[in-house]
Amino acid sequence: MSAKRKTNFDVLVVGGGIAGLQAALDLADQDYQVAVVEKDATIGGKMIRLSKVFPTLDCASCITTPKMAAAAHHENITLFTYCDMGSLDRTGQTITATITQRPRYVDADKCIGCRQCEYNCPVYVSDEEQGGFSATKAIAIPFSNAIPQTAVLNVENCMLCGKCEKVCPTQAVDYFQQAEQFSLTANTAILTTGFSMTPLAEKHQYGMGRIPNVIDALQMERLLAPHGPYNRVLRPSDGMEPDSIAYVQCAGSRDKSMGVSYCSRVCCMYAIKQAMLLSGALPLADVTIYYMDIRAFGKGYEQFYQNAKAMGIEFVKGKVASISQGENHGVTLRFEAQNGEGTVTADHDLVVLSLGMIPGWNPSGVCPVSTAGDRFVKTIQPKLSPTLTDMEGVFVAGAAAGPKDIVDTIAEAGAAAMEAANYLAAQQTSAKTRAA
Repeated sequence: MSAKRKTNFDVLVVGGGIAGLQAALDLADQDYQVAVVEKDATIGGKMIRLSKVFPTLDCASCITTPKMAAAAHHENITLFTYCDMGSLDRTGQTITATITQRPRYVDADKCIGCRQCEYNCPVYVSDEEQGGFSATKAIAIPFSNAIPQTAVLNVENCMLCGKCEKVCPTQAVDYFQQAEQFSLTANTAILTTGFSMTPLAEKHQYGMGRIPNVIDALQMERLLAPHGPYNRVLRPSDGMEPDSIAYVQCAGSRDKSMGVSYCSRVCCMYAIKQAMLLSGALPLADVTIYYMDIRAFGKGYEQFYQNAKAMGIEFVKGKVASISQGENHGVTLRFEAQNGEGTVTADHDLVVLSLGMIPGWNPSGVCPVSTAGDRFVKTIQPKLSPTLTDMEGVFVAGAAAGPKDIVDTIAEAGAAAMEAANYLAAQQTSAKTRAA
């Protein structure tokens, strides 16, 4: 971190996904000084990794990238990426956050994003940004539209050949870079820490992640993306186009065996969206969705569901009990059909698990905000003001407060920004009154 970078702000936004970016931009446009702290090497969150959004099928990058660029270039917003938050506490009218800047082994102030280090690195590693389906270099910028355009060195796979350091035109590569701790202060904070997916390998009935052609929905997003690993949809085991694709709903939600008894809300809709995109990408393929209940709750969502059925996507009501390796790289599903056929088996070339949403951050020991029974941040007035937490001056937005779609996330981020602005205005008024 540059020594010249400021550490005192009006608002601290924890999380640089679509909720955090929206809240930061709303406040920065009101001339408040905003700090955005993000754990990843780039802002953009989960949304920048998606192909398209439902129900409009608009390009996800086309929506997210302008907001990322606007935040990066806004004079009132400072980005702190690749950072971990150690604590978030309030003392009087001030919130103090202790931050650890993880080492990139690249000086962010010197790096110009030329990617010469990446081009010359001889070491290939699995690219998690592409679902693990392709390779990237041991030192690389995360993806083409990442912000900031700063490389990160994967020290676990680096063989210290020195090529990246030799070709860097600005001498930005620093093999001896250490983690750096610093503090940020603000008058209010917004938690937009997002979500994670339930682990693919946690449920033994579904193969525990060991069946090559059983993938999760975020991996399918990368296969469907125009800048994906294969530039088309192929199954991972042998690179063949699948003729039969299945979606298993509630694979990580409404399932007490995984500790997630709630509905994650978005799983039905993202499965339907992906199924429709697959029908376009693979017109001859059969796409089947195995479901317990279809929950199409938003504006236009029911019509979206009906459109999918009209396109020929098959919906089978039945809870999948087990998934096993089939013949010829296939996958066998065993489920109880609700149409009276009893226990049925079906074979598919590729299976996608519609995993549920769990909290992306645990505030325990870091921030004294309470969590609800589902472990998401608790809101104390969910009907009156769904962004209020039980910590004064700290608000929450997006999936940090519970599972929700992108539309609701953006709306809630705007509400959190409004609450934070009102809180700051009340503080200023109170200060003026005391001074008088």
